[in-house]
Amino acid sequence: MAVETQAHFHKRLGAVGRKHAAMAQGYTTQVRGDGLIVVKTKRRKASRFVPLKGLAALMLGFFIFKAFMLSSLGEITYNERVAKLQQGTQIEQGGAYVMQIDPVTHFLAGFLEPLT
Repeated sequence: MAVETQAHFHKRLGAVGRKHAAMAQGYTTQVRGDGLIVVKTKRRKASRFVPLKGLAALMLGFFIFKAFMLSSLGEITYNERVAKLQQGTQIEQGGAYVMQIDPVTHFLAGFLEPLT
């Protein structure tokens, strides 16, 4: 007969705590062939590191910002300012690359032009 120590007790107590925390996320019960009721925890979906909806909203917001800048400044002035950025440091050149007029920005600027 094995002697139960306090370490064994704390180990079992930790396992019960983990199972309880997992069951708080949801569980199902099944009856096995021998009549024993078994509780199984529901697995959560693996979460993405970056939520796709949030990333899409951020990109759309950036394109709307660029379109607003393009429609308020005008295409000539906007391109002049992007050209100035291209003459700067590497970070400014990266900004100039990102701020170039693309088809999406041009399309959105057409909608925003009457508003500015």
